[in-house]
Amino acid sequence: MRQAVAVLFIGVLSCMLLTGCRDSFTSDNDIPIQDSLDDGGTVAKVRQRGLLKCGVSTGIPGFSDRNQNDRWQGIDVDICRAVAVAVLEDPDAIEFVALNPRNRFLAIKSGEVDLLARNTTWTITRDTAIGLAVAGVNYYDGQSIMVRAGDAAAGVPGLANKTICVQRSTTSDPNLADFFRRLGFAYEPLKLATPEKMIEALEANDCQAISADQSQLFAHRSRLANPEDYQVLDVYISKEPLGPVVRGDDQRWFNIVKWSLFAMINAEELGINMDNVEQMKQSTVPEIRRVLGTEGNIGSYLGLRASWAADIIATVGNYGESFERNLGMASPIGIPRGYNHLWKEGGILYAPPFR
Repeated sequence: MRQAVAVLFIGVLSCMLLTGCRDSFTSDNDIPIQDSLDDGGTVAKVRQRGLLKCGVSTGIPGFSDRNQNDRWQGIDVDICRAVAVAVLEDPDAIEFVALNPRNRFLAIKSGEVDLLARNTTWTITRDTAIGLAVAGVNYYDGQSIMVRAGDAAAGVPGLANKTICVQRSTTSDPNLADFFRRLGFAYEPLKLATPEKMIEALEANDCQAISADQSQLFAHRSRLANPEDYQVLDVYISKEPLGPVVRGDDQRWFNIVKWSLFAMINAEELGINMDNVEQMKQSTVPEIRRVLGTEGNIGSYLGLRASWAADIIATVGNYGESFERNLGMASPIGIPRGYNHLWKEGGILYAPPFR
């Protein structure tokens, strides 16, 4: 026994001296790769029915909303379409399920939807206690407050002892309470079921302000008869990282959704877009070739074809194209990219590399 322990000790000491206790693999290429993936779980269900069931909002312009042709559009809708392209090779093979804040998590937990792309904030409770998994951030947001333009100069102090509308069953309600408690201001919350009810209450002067994610306030403002009569205050009262959500018990599905989003972000960083994706397949840049599937076998690690990411870019676009089309300054919403610029351009948008 003593001899065996001594041999083990010498082996460990040798590892420490020679390799610094690193794994015996010298690079990722030396790590055994799983030869095949079990086609069970969500992927199998989606492929068997030939349809992705995607949970979206009941209507938030720029995120998920129906256009005049009754077609769903928005930055969250683009995530649904990207995943449908990756798994089913068809951006329209989707059944959109409109969900409100109260039933959205039950819908994903019960399997009513395969994916929740509904401006949902990533929090520790949702990531742990509820058993969900947020597959990355597709919009960095923060809660703000919208008031009548004439009240904007008074700012937040002008709202002391006023009534503020907030949507119940969202993080906006407790965030607002925490914010005013820190400031030491009293206010009267009016908790309503939908954003539409909040807008109605604001226009009727039942509340003097509404509070929600800043992006939603811009979206709701765009729907008003006279948008210029209202102003979103230049204040953030919370962090709201929004992203697509899946169940926490299906790692393969989680990876597909996550890397579909990351493919769009990496594509913008690498200069790949809808117009040049075919031309870019001739590139000699290694990471461009890995993203587009002309080099390596990354698609097989996800159980997807080599061109899955290239197909997403060709049909949905890169992240920047999606943002500008749905939320950017040229859109009806008119939101500056701000934090959602790429990390190289002053923002915090960042995706892990294709390697």
